[in-house]
Amino acid sequence: MAILSFHNVSKDYDATDGQPVRALRTISLDVEPGELVALVGRSGCGKSTLLHLAGAMDFPTCGEVLIDGQQTTGLNDAQQTKIRRETVGFVFQSFQLIHTLTMLENVELPLLLAGKSDSRRIALQRLSWVELDGLAERYPHQLSGGQMQRVAIARALAHSPRILLADEPTGNLDTTTGGLLLQLLLRLTREQNTATIMATHSMEAAGISDTLVKLRDGQIEEITRR
Repeated sequence: MAILSFHNVSKDYDATDGQPVRALRTISLDVEPGELVALVGRSGCGKSTLLHLAGAMDFPTCGEVLIDGQQTTGLNDAQQTKIRRETVGFVFQSFQLIHTLTMLENVELPLLLAGKSDSRRIALQRLSWVELDGLAERYPHQLSGGQMQRVAIARALAHSPRILLADEPTGNLDTTTGGLLLQLLLRLTREQNTATIMATHSMEAAGISDTLVKLRDGQIEEITRR
């Protein structure tokens, strides 16, 4: 049963000359829990746009995006916030950690904003998930790039999302560190039964995926399921 579905989705943006630019064209795709999907293609092919639609950060011009059976178009602000806070987690290439907070505090922050009473316990558990036990009180400047990205993953998993979206998660990492991070993402996808969608230029990332989606000029060129 798909947790995320695209049904004939297209997305247009307004250009400076007033003519619409089509970023995505008639995309249809289903993603199931426990599945790792890699989106590949040249820059500008629509990978990031697809991720934004998958996380209800943007909405299709036509077609339907369904998250856990709920159509995203037409959601009010409160409903959008609820989906982003409870169902979807985000991991970005640039980490986006708050440098004045410790690792633990970075992971705990979204839980505090959501009013979780046991936020510290959950944050410590998530750091354990990404194999950073014992480093909870360090600050981002005391960490390697790979460690910072693992903190970002722990933060994204803080609320046990059913969908994890990763935009070039290994883009700022060396090959060895990036490979270790990919194996961590794959393990967490399996263990937490999370649907993980990753936009990437990395052939190694494409190689470990369950489903490889090749995008070209906003369209799906090929889907390979392993």
